Amino acid sequence: MDNDAAVRAADALLRANGGRGVLLRMPAPAVAGAQGEELGLAVPKFNDVALWPAVFRKAESTATMVVSASAAQGVVASLGFESADVLFETAVGVVVDGLVYVIEKSVASWAGGEVYGYCLTLRAPVW
Repeated sequence: MDNDAAVRAADALLRANGGRGVLLRMPAPAVAGAQGEELGLAVPKFNDVALWPAVFRKAESTATMVVSASAAQGVVASLGFESADVLFETAVGVVVDGLVYVIEKSVASWAGGEVYGYCLTLRAPVW
């Protein structure tokens, strides 16, 4: 089995098992030279980036999400991050059904020397 086959198989399984789109909430880049920004007076801004396919499972106070490696790598490349680990550490959280879940941990899943998915442990929002 070639390395790309594990990624394609994971994508197909995620889509077949309730795969859905979610939004990865990223902090917007700071505006250089803006006085309000430099003084910390500016309101933080965020950009939402789509991740698909992903499978989401919620328990009482935590949730788990499996995200396709191809989706994560696409976002890594488009935003210029060095790895998916850095991407998930930088993200504010994951938006699911309008709620923002904080990413507590991300773990890469490997097969044949290739990452095929990322398992994210999420903390449910507290209201």
